Amino acid sequence: MIEQALQLGVPRSCQAASSARRRRRLGYEQRLWLFSILATLPATAVAMILLWTGDFALRTQWTLTLLIIVSGWLFTAALHHRVVYPLRTVSNMLAALREEDFSLRARGARTDDALGDLLVEINALGEALRDQRLGAVEATALLRKVMAEIDVAVFTFDEHQRLQFANPRGERLLGARAGGLQGCGAADLGLAECLAGDTPRIIPVDFPGGAGRWEVRRSTFRMEGRPRQLLVLSDLTKSLREEERQAWKRLIQVLRHEINNSLAPIDSLAGSVASLLNRRPRPSDWEADMNDGLTVIRERSKALNRFMTAYSDLTRLPRPRLGPVAVGDRVRRVAGLEARQHIHVVAGPQRTILADGDQVDQLLINLMRNAVDAAQETGGQVRVGWREAGNGSPWIEVWVEDEGPGLSNTENLFVPFFTTKPDGAGIGLALCREIAEAHGGGLSLVNRSDRSGCRACLRLPANGTHA
Repeated sequence: MIEQALQLGVPRSCQAASSARRRRRLGYEQRLWLFSILATLPATAVAMILLWTGDFALRTQWTLTLLIIVSGWLFTAALHHRVVYPLRTVSNMLAALREEDFSLRARGARTDDALGDLLVEINALGEALRDQRLGAVEATALLRKVMAEIDVAVFTFDEHQRLQFANPRGERLLGARAGGLQGCGAADLGLAECLAGDTPRIIPVDFPGGAGRWEVRRSTFRMEGRPRQLLVLSDLTKSLREEERQAWKRLIQVLRHEINNSLAPIDSLAGSVASLLNRRPRPSDWEADMNDGLTVIRERSKALNRFMTAYSDLTRLPRPRLGPVAVGDRVRRVAGLEARQHIHVVAGPQRTILADGDQVDQLLINLMRNAVDAAQETGGQVRVGWREAGNGSPWIEVWVEDEGPGLSNTENLFVPFFTTKPDGAGIGLALCREIAEAHGGGLSLVNRSDRSGCRACLRLPANGTHA
């Protein structure tokens, strides 16, 4: 269009002359022929002048003239072939590479001249592209195998939320083959909710091929220069049910153990009291025996009631009431409450965080009490301290170390009502972890690597300011 516009003001004669000049323009091979002839023309002209002006026989003159012309022509043809043939070879090699045929190799590749270097590089390029293609084919085959075997539904959508791809699990989830659904909108497939909202998240969704709770993960990428959305759906129903079943199993085991510990003596004592009342005549000290039995029954009933109350308190932990808490002052104060043994405090940076002071106190009291109980078994010491952790100090770590015997069972540390102490209730560590997680932090207990003992580490977000 621009060319046409520029030619509007140009006379037709000039346009015709320009077109004629373009048609008369010589190609590369024609120019090569011309330059070769021009290169031999001076020598040929000189030889002809000397030949025809000299005192030679006519037959000799024609014979030498023919020889000079043929030799020049053969020289020009040989030069043309030596220049054009390698270029045609390179052109064929590049065409083969463009067609993804990496089997061709150029002959005469060597490193002692310019043309040889060019052919060496083209052969090396073919080898590199062949290896890359082989790697891409193998990677694609592996990806297809993985996509076919994984129990995760994978979908891709274009910028208009039209389905472009679904793996076999996604096909079964939608109740049809993806080929027949390609191009359908996300709303028609029931996936519009999955393409909106936060990611990752867990939502309950019913599909033609299955219903349950699904973890939704979504990301974006570009293909052929256009935006695409990748949607991954993971079925969490089986995992959640298994975790729920295991949790109920552990809870029932703990409740059965604790309740049986109280009901067994109550049943035995109730039978003894009933037998005592039915005896005729009754012994002289029957009233004292009955009072003792009823006292034990009452104590065991109170113990069972305390157990159920503790369980209720564990499941109804109130939400933290956040306020400024000076970490150093709080740790020193709680350490000073322990009367059985001196706790050595290792001072850290003075920081103030936002937390529930009462819950943090309860958490630290439990950790330090457990550390003192363990240290007294071996006569060891207890240390407590705090420090900043992470880039930019996003966390405050409060650690408690003891020199006790260490942890013998690390799998059930945070199982409610699990305890290794004869008089323990088994809710201390579980309550501590609940408090830490309610503040957005965490709690871990590990055996010390430098010596015997245990190290408890409480991590809380350092979302306060320097004190």
